[in-house]
Amino acid sequence: MTQPLQALARRVGHTFADEALLATAMRHRSWISEHDGFESNERLEFLGDAIVGWVVADIVYTQHSDLPEGKLTDLRKSVVNAIALAEMAVDLDIGSCIMLGKGEAAAGGNEKTSILSDAFEAVIGAVYLDAGPTVAHSVVSALMAPRIADAVGGLDRLDAKTRLQELASRLLDQHVHYRVVDEGPDHEKMFYATVIIGERELGSGEGRSKKAAEQIAAEIACDTLQREYSQQLQ
Repeated sequence: MTQPLQALARRVGHTFADEALLATAMRHRSWISEHDGFESNERLEFLGDAIVGWVVADIVYTQHSDLPEGKLTDLRKSVVNAIALAEMAVDLDIGSCIMLGKGEAAAGGNEKTSILSDAFEAVIGAVYLDAGPTVAHSVVSALMAPRIADAVGGLDRLDAKTRLQELASRLLDQHVHYRVVDEGPDHEKMFYATVIIGERELGSGEGRSKKAAEQIAAEIACDTLQREYSQQLQ
């Protein structure tokens, strides 16, 4: 294992018995297209996506028995989405280890939300294959438990679309509209949403579902309105 990957393994908190798994987790499909004989990280990302969702669901269910199903879902979604997982990847400096094709590298691919979040999930998939579900659960818990704890305090802010509609009606007497476009193949489609109130664009967001992208865009728009109309809201 190269020194950068050894350092990444330490940051993740797992010593790999099969070091090739972590190397595979760092191989983006754009790199594979320029190098024959290697596997991309897409299968590991598929596996890691399920594992992260399972561990976070287990944590929020076990530790927050007072929350109803809807709030549990909101809490899980607040930390298991492309933006949140990309932030985890940044914290772990995964971007410096991702192997990209020349074109993707030139375009700043190691800073793209979708590539970073997929790489994080691929790392978790690699941990699972290397050491099994118990160790994978432990690694994900150690990495994500602090973010889950932080998210609990903001549960009342998670339904940003509802809050935005209330603010827009109260402050502007206008309806909220969303413009959503999507990019990419079906198995890794990304959605990009823009909030429009009247003729003004107030926020934008991206996510792996239309709802997730709209929620992020709405959160930004809420913050904008609250800042601009702070006196009226007091």
